[in-house]
Amino acid sequence: MGAVSVISLTRTLAGLALGGLVLAGCGSSLDDSGGSGDEGGRADDVKVGLLVPLSGVYAPIGEDIKAGFELYLDEHGGKLGGRQVDVVTADEGEGPQTGVPAAQKLVTKDRVSAVAGVVNSATALGLRDFFDESGKLLLVANAGADDITGARKSEYVWRTSFSNGQVSGALGPTVAEEVEGGVYLIAADYAAGKEMLAGFRKTFEEAGGKVAGEEYTPFGKTQDFQPYLSAIRESGADAVFAFYAGAEAVSFVKQYKQFGLAGKTPLYGTGFLTEGGALAAQGSAADGVKTSLHYSTELDSPRNKEFVAAYEKAEKKPPTVYAVQGYDTAAVLDKALAGADDVSGDALVKALAGVGALDSPRGRWKFDADHNAEQSYYLREVRTSGGTAVNAVVGELD
Repeated sequence: MGAVSVISLTRTLAGLALGGLVLAGCGSSLDDSGGSGDEGGRADDVKVGLLVPLSGVYAPIGEDIKAGFELYLDEHGGKLGGRQVDVVTADEGEGPQTGVPAAQKLVTKDRVSAVAGVVNSATALGLRDFFDESGKLLLVANAGADDITGARKSEYVWRTSFSNGQVSGALGPTVAEEVEGGVYLIAADYAAGKEMLAGFRKTFEEAGGKVAGEEYTPFGKTQDFQPYLSAIRESGADAVFAFYAGAEAVSFVKQYKQFGLAGKTPLYGTGFLTEGGALAAQGSAADGVKTSLHYSTELDSPRNKEFVAAYEKAEKKPPTVYAVQGYDTAAVLDKALAGADDVSGDALVKALAGVGALDSPRGRWKFDADHNAEQSYYLREVRTSGGTAVNAVVGELD
């Protein structure tokens, strides 16, 4: 999930190999030009690829990113950087086996000038070499694997969302301060879960926190959390830090309350634990859960209130962090296109380096030297407001 599904190394390597084959065979089709890439297209037009899941388990995230991206376009008359935009949308599916060829088609056949989106981290990592070697811009609007802007960073890959270790690590010192005893760590057993727990554990222990236990549950297969909740109780932990998202987040939080731990053993997590549809399904079971994330609908700023009102009018539901990431991806591309001499990858990358801080619904943020989002993370607590559970903003995390 956006919180980022990284599947097996075998699939990632398969995506990389496929990327190399397509790149080697495309020849001059990757030639950079100042126009839209279409014959007969106007010189001031630009074609952009939007790669998000439109089917499968991650479709709700893809739909939110797409809605945020389109809202920004609608607010700007269908233009970015003064250019009329033709958005070509492709289905990422559930991983690199579908996402990698879909992205390559956007570049080699549809001839887009840039690609935005990507929910799955294995897809993003599997596309890294393709975009790096083709000199095309990839704006990652969700995938959170640390390596995307870390060990495998590229001049042509930029991220408008988060890195796993940062979103969890932001909460570590606060939990160390609030909890006197040990904290039990639990997450789904896949790459994102391991990066989330590692990021939290690092800052938590550096701040003097003590770990009471650590467990990983089978990813996408765990429906009954009772054995793990029993282990938590038996550990004597004074609090729990969890990373789950989507259906697993709903099940975990509901069963945490049913098992009698809620209210006795404080539950902390990354914001994906209580975000969007998950929180709506959890209802009162999520009351009091504290999380870290770079967005909440409850942020008290004119910019966010304006965004929430516009999104709810368009989509008939509150925005999520994924919608904000899609919206901000369009905003970043708007600035880059406005400052670029043409729409080649090199020109867009040069322009991105100079965009500065973005005035976003999430608060002001900018790209760091590694092309990752340098932003504020917020301490959120689930509270009921007007009969609806919301992620109230308690404070800003260091």
